[in-house]
Amino acid sequence: MRDVLLKAYHNLPGPFRSVAASLRGLYLRSWRYGPETDRLVEEALERETWTLDRWKTWQEERLAFVLHRAATQVPYYREHWAVRRRQGDKASWDYLENWPILEKESVRENPRAFLADDCDVQKMFCEQTSGTTGKPMTLWWSLKTVRGWYALAEARWRKWHGVSRHDRWIILGGQLVVPANQLKPPFWVWNQGLNQLYMSTYHLSPQLSRYYLDAIARYRPVYMMGYSSAMASLAEAVRASGRQDLRMTVATSNAEPLYDYQRTTIAEAFQCPVRETYGMGEIVVHASECTVGRLHLWPEVGKVEIMDDGSLFTDDRSGELVCTGLFNVDMPLIRYKVGDRAKLQGGISTCGCGRSLPEISRIEGRSNDVLIAPDGRRVYWINPVFYGLPVREAQIVQEELERLCVRYVPAMGWTDETKRSIIDRIQARMGKIEVSMERVESIPRGANGKFRAVVSKIFVRNSANGHVPSAQSP
Repeated sequence: MRDVLLKAYHNLPGPFRSVAASLRGLYLRSWRYGPETDRLVEEALERETWTLDRWKTWQEERLAFVLHRAATQVPYYREHWAVRRRQGDKASWDYLENWPILEKESVRENPRAFLADDCDVQKMFCEQTSGTTGKPMTLWWSLKTVRGWYALAEARWRKWHGVSRHDRWIILGGQLVVPANQLKPPFWVWNQGLNQLYMSTYHLSPQLSRYYLDAIARYRPVYMMGYSSAMASLAEAVRASGRQDLRMTVATSNAEPLYDYQRTTIAEAFQCPVRETYGMGEIVVHASECTVGRLHLWPEVGKVEIMDDGSLFTDDRSGELVCTGLFNVDMPLIRYKVGDRAKLQGGISTCGCGRSLPEISRIEGRSNDVLIAPDGRRVYWINPVFYGLPVREAQIVQEELERLCVRYVPAMGWTDETKRSIIDRIQARMGKIEVSMERVESIPRGANGKFRAVVSKIFVRNSANGHVPSAQSP
């Protein structure tokens, strides 16, 4: 059904696509914002000056509530503790250290098992995400969770930098807002419901970039959000054109690391500060960069532990991020291994920005290569091709400009139609490219235990020849 609706949408004339996007935006706005939003934003800003002791007390009380709710009302955890009790284990679920580490695979295989008994999925917002590991995942948020989350985002993505949801803005994202094989503008839609100019990352190429720049000048957005690599690519086009009329208030990166060379390019092109964010749809950890360039954790979102080989680090060493969600209490994830590594700044100290929020001094992970379409376009976000399909794991390897391979581990329900859907979705994003399918038992992991969802050998090869900077360049 998803593919049928997308094809019908793509058959609409450009102005009608914007109408469809605006209707979707109005729907999303009704979920994200309500009469309580401004109050929630102010409360979030007020909490930023709490002392270490006050945050510690708040987190301990919230954690106790979440652990009890999970153990007694969430099927996956209730069964876990029932098994332990039958085996004579009397460990208390009141202590976080007694809980096992939760892998992504468990959530992916049976997401409903993590929903509390008193939840009705028909009344919840369904979010699909695959992050950077190529594993499709389904999550549910209640209305209260959605609005609370977007109030936090309003406070710490926008208010920190002098903008708001009421301003016009750009997002460079991976939704197929126009067909990937479209060669004439517009390569964007105007979403009136969210005051948003949604620009396709699938068409960002030197040949087409001037259309993007003209559209930005015409719509006059105040700020920009998007993948670091996509914003940097657009910024390169601005610098090449010599234009000085595309100034933003702030540019905010998400979903990818922000490298120094990207920050410099974006800042110079759009004459604004560039700020990084870190987080995921599972809502177990989130962080955003303040005005003095330090990345602050959002303590309301989750309890963060740094571990390695099962050992908990209490010092400032780098290790695996293991997080317990404190925000989405209807789908609580306890000691969830997010798949990234990080290093925390010890304790909570007042930053130069005036906030006493904890800090992450370094995040390791979230790095993927970028695919190159046969016509030269960079394809930044390919994971949605697996959404809603019976795929346990998947990795896309681009061997040549016109050929790539999908390595996949099938899940229950895999059929030949699944294979055809993946090929069709890739070709819808990349044009006429040969796609081979390779069934494997598992995707090889790297030293950090993660696998790269996208491996572009042609991109690495070009980088070595000095043609394009690698997505993983320092």
